[in-house]
Amino acid sequence: MITAASVAKASLNVETDALTQALLSDGYLIVPRLLDAEAIDRLCAELDPHFTAAPFGDGLFYGGETKRFGAVLKRSRAAQGIALHPAVMNLVERVLGDWCQCLQLNLTQAIEIHPGAPVQVPHRDQDMWAGPKGAMHYMVNVMWALDDFTAENGATRLWPKSHLGDQDAMLPEEEAVPAVMPRGSACFFLGSTLHSGGANRSAAPRRGLIVSYCLGWLKPWENQWLAYPPPVAREFPPEIAALVGYRQHLPSLGNYEGQCPSLLLGDDPLPDHLPFTDALKEEHHELMRQYYAGLGAGASPVQTSDGVRDEGGASLAAG
Repeated sequence: MITAASVAKASLNVETDALTQALLSDGYLIVPRLLDAEAIDRLCAELDPHFTAAPFGDGLFYGGETKRFGAVLKRSRAAQGIALHPAVMNLVERVLGDWCQCLQLNLTQAIEIHPGAPVQVPHRDQDMWAGPKGAMHYMVNVMWALDDFTAENGATRLWPKSHLGDQDAMLPEEEAVPAVMPRGSACFFLGSTLHSGGANRSAAPRRGLIVSYCLGWLKPWENQWLAYPPPVAREFPPEIAALVGYRQHLPSLGNYEGQCPSLLLGDDPLPDHLPFTDALKEEHHELMRQYYAGLGAGASPVQTSDGVRDEGGASLAAG
């Protein structure tokens, strides 16, 4: 069972700093009833036909007694609001913001664990990326409870503080803690936290929704541009379109024809060729200003239509 000593339980009245410290200390955090009954009812109603239509998984990891589906933001308008929940975004930005210029959506995944489903193999979600472990946080997952999560119906299992030690290690089963929480609650956990789906020993399926966020320069688990191509993303609020990748990550990452991919969401047709436009942080602009200032008066840069030239006409444009 979850105790106050092993899991930080909080309300929206608690400062984000305290929530952040609890998450970074234990590797996970439960916020009970973050969604009210009306909001969770609306979300469940929109997802229900998709749970019915979704097939069972194939393979030991995803499980033959578990249903899953992704691309949730195009299937549920309520899910869009949940993905941008202010309390969630504030917390995730506190954890990940030091290592990226902006966040991105890693995935949305609805999960229905049926009776008889065995416990899932413990794993750390960050292991899909080959970068060094322990130097930074790559992702934060938020598991939303669409039903009450209990130890009997397959509540997510988490290993407290497993993000602090050897991140290749498997830990004893008896150290796992089930994320017991009422419907509408949110369980936050780091990509470095050892966890798994629990066995469903009850008589009814258990539903949850994962909304996962990662550093904006990583390749996400779910290919967002295929899940939400421009005709779909064009109907999204701008904040959702940006979250799924229709924006640049400074400096100069995620371009379309040298410009921000949000151009693809406009109403007007685009020409085949566009001018490449600087997409840099202010410190990069300052470095360039200092560089050109250091060239001296005899070689001060002049902006032209085809690049930057010094006053003598020599090209300074890259490439």
